Amino acid sequence: MARSAKGASMAARPIITGIELTEFEYTLHDFGVDYNGFNLVYQGGNTLTRRSAVLQVHTDQGITGEYLTSLVQVSTLPMFAAYLIGANALERERIYQDVKRALRQMARVGLASVDVALWDIAAKFYDAPIYELLGGHIRPLKCYASTTHGDQNGGLDSPEAYADFAEACLERGYPAFKIHGWGGSLVALEIATIHAVGQRVGGRMDLMLDPACELDTFADAVQVGRACDDERFYWLEDPYKDGGISQFAHRKLRQLIRTPLLQTEHVRTLEPHVDFALADATDFLRGDVVYDGITGVIKLAHAAEGLGLDIEMHGPGPAQRHLMTSLRNTNYYEMGLLNPGNEGTNIPIYLGYADGMDAVDDKGCVYAPQGPGLGVTLDWDYIRAHTTDHIVYQ
Repeated sequence: MARSAKGASMAARPIITGIELTEFEYTLHDFGVDYNGFNLVYQGGNTLTRRSAVLQVHTDQGITGEYLTSLVQVSTLPMFAAYLIGANALERERIYQDVKRALRQMARVGLASVDVALWDIAAKFYDAPIYELLGGHIRPLKCYASTTHGDQNGGLDSPEAYADFAEACLERGYPAFKIHGWGGSLVALEIATIHAVGQRVGGRMDLMLDPACELDTFADAVQVGRACDDERFYWLEDPYKDGGISQFAHRKLRQLIRTPLLQTEHVRTLEPHVDFALADATDFLRGDVVYDGITGVIKLAHAAEGLGLDIEMHGPGPAQRHLMTSLRNTNYYEMGLLNPGNEGTNIPIYLGYADGMDAVDDKGCVYAPQGPGLGVTLDWDYIRAHTTDHIVYQ
């Protein structure tokens, strides 16, 4: 007879019986958008209404995998929901490979959300947190404070405001600080911000810059990169408007600046990430649970380890914490997006779990949740009170 784990029967496998998608609204206070309508910035007194979704994958064992996701990430679900019904929920690798192929013309959007929900099922089945299934051990995760973009509204509205906020984050315990700077390729302002922050807290915090692909030209990226060199920045991320995907351009940039590059947030799955590294087009790899799932990011992390590189997780969340807890070659948890004028961009729909400015301990660290699966409890009273749509696949 197969051996059980923490009392779970190994004879019966959880079979997927249905999928639910619950769309809901939430409100961000004191937020607006910048010049092109995309980047979130501080705007006192303004509110933004946004929508998100919770994916639930049900099984015949009474175990449900749950994952907070975005509407874009579940937009392809009608294409492969029928494939999932009747599948063994523990066969994550087979499901990952089949769906990866099926969505190859859709940038594989939708693969990640289902994968995380399946990991939630597996860890609940074995009555363990996900990081234990990954072979990890609980440890503090150092955080960097990741800012919103620059504004003209009294928030992060000047290089000095960024420096003041960096110092406030240092005093709160954060060991590192990442600037999301100025839209519109405002190179002089970007450079002034780099120097203001570097001269205020450099040597006391690790500093990063993420222009979020806003710089117009290669020359802009070189100028900004050289300013990062002057202040000894920890990394430069996604500098200019190739969208973060040109291997040739970033290899050339690496030849001209000293600051390490962090790329691959905008390429999907294992192979393009490895190609980026082998092309000498990045120094750090970016791992994104939202796009590649836990299965995909573990593949990336092991590939990076084989090349002697580090992988850095994109964005906060329970899945990111479990992954970081299970990896050697990673450095910082991204806590964001933060701003001195409001509570940040995190959606408050968990009970007993939160990300945000004050989620860190006095050393600027967080920990992976300890309960089975993702180890978090969704606030279904809030979700149901704000539900805008509900879809069931059976």
